[in-house]
Order: sequence, then structure tokens, then C-alpha cells
Amino acid sequence: MQLRYSFRVYPSAGQRMALARAFGCARVVFNDALRVRETARAAGLPFVPSGELSKQLTAAKKTPERAWLTEVSSVVLQQSLRDLDIAYKNFFDGLKGKRPRMGAPRFKSRKDNRQSIRFTANAGWKITAGGKLRLPKVGDLAVKWSRALPSTPSTVTIIKDAAGRYFASFVVETDPEPLAATDGVVGIDLGLTHFAILSDGTKIDSPRFLRRAEKKLKRAQQNLSRKAKGSNNRTKARIKVARAHGAVADARREFHHQLSTKLIHENQAVAVEDLAVKGLARTRMAKSVHDAGWSAFVTMLEYKAAKYGRTFHRIGRFEPTSQVCSACGVKDGPKPLHIREWTCGACGTVLDRDINAAVNVAKAAGLAVSACGARVRPRLVPAQREKTGTHPKTSRTSGSQAGISVF
Repeated sequence: MQLRYSFRVYPSAGQRMALARAFGCARVVFNDALRVRETARAAGLPFVPSGELSKQLTAAKKTPERAWLTEVSSVVLQQSLRDLDIAYKNFFDGLKGKRPRMGAPRFKSRKDNRQSIRFTANAGWKITAGGKLRLPKVGDLAVKWSRALPSTPSTVTIIKDAAGRYFASFVVETDPEPLAATDGVVGIDLGLTHFAILSDGTKIDSPRFLRRAEKKLKRAQQNLSRKAKGSNNRTKARIKVARAHGAVADARREFHHQLSTKLIHENQAVAVEDLAVKGLARTRMAKSVHDAGWSAFVTMLEYKAAKYGRTFHRIGRFEPTSQVCSACGVKDGPKPLHIREWTCGACGTVLDRDINAAVNVAKAAGLAVSACGARVRPRLVPAQREKTGTHPKTSRTSGSQAGISVF
């Protein structure tokens, strides 16, 4: 399986200029190729293939207007064309229903928050004996190696984020690392008040990193709004805002990594619900939904399960997990969000809404979990019609009462 390992890099002033030149050249090539295809589409001409675009790029390097494209690695420019092909493929696949819909490819700007270039093995990049990353026409970059790479990388992507930080992202081929088998299985219900509710009754509070940093972000944004446009002070203020948002994103990512690793190590099988995050992000809960970062967390669970030999289940979003009693399986209908605890009308079991949903998530995935973890409280109910008139002692020793198993 392929995994991506990211490390912080610290280019010198001259290397930052070389990287900026590479970012700009890759962006120009992408925009030129997109313009050629859009012009052909507007004229009713056939779709321009990538081979033709590559030929036009080679010819453009020989013209005075685009001669400066030769100052960067040719692999970077070819990978920019590859990125355009991927953008078109994702767009067309969305129209065909093969994946979620995406917008058509758009022109890139030098003001975009994220700039990136990619080097493949053909570019001749390598990691030196001194632990530096040597890139063609850039130089040796200092890298903060936080861990060892499991194998030789196939590609490296240099990324510059909105805060001005540089990262090297390596794609490596790794073998699965199966963990020792365990009997634990868990269903997970994701929420806002509690980030995750497990089928064993555990509730994990939501850290709410964005909410906790709102005051700091507000002050930084107000300070930015007071700066004159185009001034150096505005640039400094913008970087401060970006760094504040980056700190929130880093803390959220670290929380997701720690929790997902813990769940994968402790359980043989994990089940989650496929949430409609895009729909929820259009409601009044949008800020809290984005702050939770459910999609990133579920993605981590999925790839870590594959890496460590665990089983990952994703059940459909239309599964009525909050409407079905986990004790008897009777569907009791939808309930408003303010109802956090409810009583089953069929068996009389008092259920915690979130834990009950987590148990149903596990059961929908075919995992053998017990409803006893759902904090159920059986109460006395009238005897069934076929048992009326029997002696009280007989009914207590019969093994069931109104559908409730005797514990």
C-alpha cells in the first residue's frame, strides 16, 4: 500500500527564491494548458490530449515569451500537466456519478493559499548522506526528519502553505504491519457535543479547537483588516492569521491521529457511519461541523485499519441508527435532536441516544456487540396477553418478560 510521509523543510533565502520560481513556472504551465483546452471547447473543437499539450510546452520553451521555463526542472512542468489531467478526470467522473461531484478545473493564482510542485524519480532528486533533500535546480534543503522512511520514496512534493511554511511530502510503498489479533470490536457514532461515542459506552469529548481559539483568531483578523492593502505590514499580519489557523489545524490533526491509532490498536474491527458532511456544512452547525473534522478522522481510521490488518466498516448514511432500539430492534421513529435519552415503546428499555446509535452502527456492520453497553435500564411493563392470568412466580422464572432478556 502507498502512504504519504510529510516533513518540515527549511530552505535558505536563495532556495526560497528558486522554489518560488518553480511554483510560478508550474502555475503558468497549468494555466496555459487549461486555456488551450477551454479555447478548444468554446470553439467546438475536440478535447486536446495531454500529448499535444506536452508538444506545445516544448515549443513554448523556445520562444522569448516562455524561455524562462527552462530555469526549472522539466519534470515539474510535466507534472503540472499531469495535475490538469487528474483535475479533468475527477470532474468528468463526478458528472458520470463515479465519485462525488467536483467543479471544473480553474485557473491558479499566485495568491492561492497553497503552492506545490512535484518531483518524480526521473527528476534525479535524492536524499544525501547528510540527511538533506537534493532537488534539481534548487539545491540541498534542510529537512526535519521526525521519523525514518520505511522504503525508498517514488515521488516528493514540495508544499508551501499560507503561513509560509515548507513541507516535503514523500509517497512510499509499504507492506502491511498486522498487529496481534484482539477480540475487541467497536461501533463509533460521531457527534458535536461528544466527538465520538463508542458502542462500549465510552464518550470522547470534542476538543473544539477552533472554538477555543476564536478570540485569538478574531484579534489577528481585526489587526489584519486595519493594515493598508499592499503594505508590508499587511503581509506580516496576514501571515500571523495564517499561522494561527495553522496551529488550530495542526492540533486537530494530532488529536485525530492519536484517537484513530488508539481505536485501531485496541479493536479488531471498527465501524463508522457515512455522514453527509457537505449537507451538514450548509446548516447553522457549519462551524462546529468543520471544527470536528469527521472526514479526516474517518480517512485515518480507514488507512490505519488497512495498514495494521484490522477490519474497517462504513455503513450507509440512511441507516436509522437513532431510531432503532439496540435491545429489541424495534424502530421507534425519528426524534428531535434535543431528546438525548428515550424509552423504547416496545420493551421499555431506557436508552442513551448516542450510545444506542453507536451500538446500532456496530450491528449494522455485522459486528457482534452487546446492547448492555448502551446504558439500558429495563422498567416494569404490563405482561403480554398470552401470559395474563399466570402465577407471578412462573412469569419471573420463564426467562423473558415483554421481550426483555433476563440478565
